[in-house]
Amino acid sequence: MPPAGAEGRWRSPLVAAWEAFGRYDTYDGVEVFTLDLPPVGPAAHEPLLVLHGFPTCSFDFHLVVERLRSRRRVLMVDFLGYGLSAKPDRPYTMGLQADLTARFVASTGVTELSLLSHDMGDTVGGELLARQLEGTWPVEVVRRVVTNGSVYIEMAHLSPGQELLLSLPDERLGPEAPIDETTLTASLRATFSPTSTVDAEELAALWELVSHDDGHLLLARLIRYIEERRQHQSRFTGAIEEHPSPLAVVWGSEDPIAVRQMAERLHGVRPDAPLRLLDGVGHYPMVESPDAFVAAVLAGLDG
Repeated sequence: MPPAGAEGRWRSPLVAAWEAFGRYDTYDGVEVFTLDLPPVGPAAHEPLLVLHGFPTCSFDFHLVVERLRSRRRVLMVDFLGYGLSAKPDRPYTMGLQADLTARFVASTGVTELSLLSHDMGDTVGGELLARQLEGTWPVEVVRRVVTNGSVYIEMAHLSPGQELLLSLPDERLGPEAPIDETTLTASLRATFSPTSTVDAEELAALWELVSHDDGHLLLARLIRYIEERRQHQSRFTGAIEEHPSPLAVVWGSEDPIAVRQMAERLHGVRPDAPLRLLDGVGHYPMVESPDAFVAAVLAGLDG
């Protein structure tokens, strides 16, 4: 449960409302923010596990979560170092985030689920799928939707900000680091389609969640997932391509980083996977065009 008086510690009412939606669990002595949301209406589908990306958190889906919950249970977690979860100064790996996610799923008692992933969440999802194929994650993934993320990292058009963070040592930044609300929200805006209009209040909430507990000073540590993806792409992407569960690909077609050609390449490898390109939408389709996004995702999950 949120701490008493939590609504008074947030500048953004959107953040306060999102925190009230979830709870805090403790794994290995660190607090992790999780959401286990019951279905709206009688359950007719397997639960849905939603995995978020870098540098944001589960809040990315707050505009669509009520519709995702239609007749299905929804599970979400802020990865360690992100959003409302603890932000220790330590190395961050995909194995760490997959371990955390697996423990959370185990705590819910769910043994069969669908998977919706975005950005870095595609990579965490790839690790979980690889573990399932190896027989080390005893959860059945029955269908999947992959959205904008660097599934083929050699095709990614990394932003100047991402390149700068990767050029820095894998360590916590000092308080003098030139990362503030203005620079972070400008970086996020640059990933949107030029025609997307995102409310300033939405961006302020994203900044508050990134910077919570000085999380913005950990960005040079968190972004190492790109290096790990380069090193182990055959494992992560191989599992995304090869897992036998039905797959759908939903992609903002004007993503400047995870370009549409990635989605087309994945569809080429898995021609059985319907490809739904969202025109006029960039890297954050659930934020930029929530109606089109949720319609495409539900078509993939229910089709």
